[in-house]
Amino acid sequence: MQYSISGEIAQSVRLDFAPGESAWVSKGVLMAYSSHMQWSLRVPGGAGGALRRSLSGEGLALTFLETKAEDQYALLAANAPGHLEIWDLERDGAVTTTRGSFVAAWGENVDITVTVARRAGAAVFGGAGLFLQTISGVGKALVHGSGDFYERQMAAKEELLVSTGNLAAFSADVDYDIRGVGGFRRMIFGGEGLFMTNLRGPGRVLLQTLKRNAGAKSTG
Repeated sequence: MQYSISGEIAQSVRLDFAPGESAWVSKGVLMAYSSHMQWSLRVPGGAGGALRRSLSGEGLALTFLETKAEDQYALLAANAPGHLEIWDLERDGAVTTTRGSFVAAWGENVDITVTVARRAGAAVFGGAGLFLQTISGVGKALVHGSGDFYERQMAAKEELLVSTGNLAAFSADVDYDIRGVGGFRRMIFGGEGLFMTNLRGPGRVLLQTLKRNAGAKSTG
């Protein structure tokens, strides 16, 4: 699959398909496509996947793009200001995306599942929710971040505290929990809430410079 990302304020991507190639796309991001592209709504993971997806807030189904024709393409846009980043699943491993960050995935045996946050506290207070979307396989995933991206390659046991809403995506091996900000004045007047998201390496982390909240777009 060939791809090209364009734009500055609200980036879009063009996917160029060879015959037989396909891609999973988040609902609502398909901007335009050539005449011989075919698409349908499908639920990754079957009935079990449908139940988990219904609880995740990412939408029950994804758009599945495919074609048997030559020279076909699709244009995708996240419908919000921000940037797009490619995650190489073979090089960087599986990726876990927070709500609204997953745009598309393609490649060989790509698997898209909804997983439960490992820690109860992180699920309730961490800002990303109880259910997170994990993409694995041999291929690439496309991640959207509000504003700009800050990327960090975390070493083993390295910890990073992230403000709620600024976490876009992280390696599936990264441990995800919360930590209280501590101190009455910081909790009341600090503007960061009661908890910070605590990440523990190793793995790749993508932060977004604009917080994603209930009023922001959702690509699910």
